Amino acid sequence: MRISTKGRYALRLMLDLAENCKDGCCSVREISERQGISEKYLEQIISMLTKGGLVRSIRGAGGGYKLVKSPEEYTVGAILRVTEGDLAPVACLADGEQGCERAAGCETLYLWQKIYAAVGQVVDTTTLADLMAHK
Repeated sequence: MRISTKGRYALRLMLDLAENCKDGCCSVREISERQGISEKYLEQIISMLTKGGLVRSIRGAGGGYKLVKSPEEYTVGAILRVTEGDLAPVACLADGEQGCERAAGCETLYLWQKIYAAVGQVVDTTTLADLMAHK
């Protein structure tokens, strides 16, 4: 499993909002400058996060983006699933998949299930606040 730049940048964006926009909103331009990520790419990512209900958009003077909840309430898994989709290491384990016709006799299925469970355990128990504490 490989996390794309979209997922990695989404985590950086969410951390930036958590650290720099506690009492208000931040613009994409401000985040772009702090993170060294293009505004256009950040706009695509923040649109996904907004549609996913993780970020709120505020219009008008002094507007921008802010977190909907506190950093302790966001798991890395929730953020990655909004930007990356399912985190399954193989297609047959992904949500919505019918499985594989070979599943009953698949010698490797156990391995993929263990990897999927381990990744899920890590990303679903690590929060933005945890990441902020390890700076």
